[in-house]
Amino acid sequence: MLRCGQHIARRTAVVRRNWQSYQSQLRTLATVEKPRVSSSSSHIEFAYNNAIHKNLKRTSLPNIWLRDNCRCSSCVHQDTMQRNFNTFEVPEDIQPSQVEATDDGVKVQWSGDAHESFYPWAFLDFYLKSDKRVPEPLEVEHFGARGPQTSQGWPPSLTYGDFSTNENKTVGRLTDHIRRNGFVFITEVPVDSAEPTEKLLEKIAFIRQTHYGGFYDFIPDLALADTAYTNIALGAHTDTTYFTDPAGLQAFHLLSHTDTSSKSDSGANLGGQSLLVDGFYAASILLKEDPKAFEVLSRVKLPWHASGNKGITISPDKPYPVLEVDESTGKLHRVRWNNDDRGVVPFGGEHSPEEWYKAARKWNEILTRESTAYWFQLKPGNLLVFDNWRVLHGRSAFTGVRRICGGYINRDDFISRWRNTNYPRDEILKRIIG
Repeated sequence: MLRCGQHIARRTAVVRRNWQSYQSQLRTLATVEKPRVSSSSSHIEFAYNNAIHKNLKRTSLPNIWLRDNCRCSSCVHQDTMQRNFNTFEVPEDIQPSQVEATDDGVKVQWSGDAHESFYPWAFLDFYLKSDKRVPEPLEVEHFGARGPQTSQGWPPSLTYGDFSTNENKTVGRLTDHIRRNGFVFITEVPVDSAEPTEKLLEKIAFIRQTHYGGFYDFIPDLALADTAYTNIALGAHTDTTYFTDPAGLQAFHLLSHTDTSSKSDSGANLGGQSLLVDGFYAASILLKEDPKAFEVLSRVKLPWHASGNKGITISPDKPYPVLEVDESTGKLHRVRWNNDDRGVVPFGGEHSPEEWYKAARKWNEILTRESTAYWFQLKPGNLLVFDNWRVLHGRSAFTGVRRICGGYINRDDFISRWRNTNYPRDEILKRIIG
C-alpha cells in the first residue's frame, strides 16, 4: 500500500495556514484603529471613526454576556477550563463602574462586587463581526471504487512502525486521514496475538463497551446473535444504528483466514473480500440524481433495533432517518443505514411508506454500483479503521475460518484526539468554548 505523502504534506500545510492566519489576525488587530469604548445601562458600546468596519454585525455587547465570559483566573479554573462562578448570582442588570480601553483590550470594573475583567481585542473584534465560532475547516475527499479523484496515494495508509518513531504525530496523521478520507490502513501490525491491535486502537481513545463487549476477537461461530458472526455475505451498512449515538470509529484486523479442509493456511480463494462505500459520496449522488429521494431519506424517521440476543432489546432514544442533515449548515452529518436492523416504516408522516421504499431502492442501487463500491482483500497485518458515521462496510461470503479482532471508538473521543494532534490548543479552545 502506498503511503500518502502528498496528502500528509497538504494536511500539514492546511494546519499551518490556519495557525498563521490566526496569528496574522492578531497582528492586524494590533495595527488597525481601535474603537472608542463607552458603557450604557445594558451594553458596552464600540464606535469607529472610519468606514472600514462595515462588516460589523453589532456595535455593542451585553453587560451580562461580557461578565459571564470573563476568563480571568478567578472566573475560570485554569487547569480544567471550567467556569468557576455561578452565573445566576450575577445581577441581571449588572453595569460597569469603569471601562478602560488599552492597546491589548478592554478593562472593565463591575459594580457591586468590584470584580475586574479583561477582554482582548481579538475576542471583542470576533464577536462584533461574528455570531459564533465555527468548526475547523475540513477538506473532505469523497471516494469511489478507485479512490478520490484528487488523491495520488491510495489507499490512505500508515505503518505500525511509524507510531514508535513519533506517536503523537502519527496519531495526528491517522485521525486526519479518517476525517478527510473516511478510513485508513495501518500496515505491518503484528498478528501473533490481538494485543498489538488493541494497544494501537487505544492510542486514539478508549475502546467502547457494548452488549458485544469491548475489544473483540472472534471467529464466525454465532457466539453472539448477529450476522457479523457468520460467514454469509453482508451488504454495505453502518454498525450500531440502534444506538442513540452510533459508534464513531470501527476497526477490523484479520489475524488469520484458514481452510480447515486443506493443508494450506494461505486463505487464498476462500472469499471474504471486504467492501467500503463512502456514504457521503453516495448521498451526494442521490441528491444530484433524485433530490426527492434524498429529501425522503432525510425526513422519514425510522425505528432501529438490536434484539437478537436473549435479554437485550436496544433501540435509540427516538426514531432517526437514514440521512441525518445538520440543521444549522444543511450538510449531511451522519449516515445510519442497516436494512437488517431497520424496523417498520411508519405511516402518518410527511411522506408515505411507498415514497420511502422508492427512495430507499434508489439509495440501495447507488450503494451497489460498481463505481461506488471499493472492494479489497483484508490481509493479516493490515488494520482497517474507518468512520462509521460516514463509511458503510460489508463483505462477500467466505469459507474456512477467519479470526477477526477490532473494536468501536466513540465519535466525540475520536474528534478530540484529532483536534489535539492537529491543532494548537489555543485555537482548539477558541473554537469549542467560543
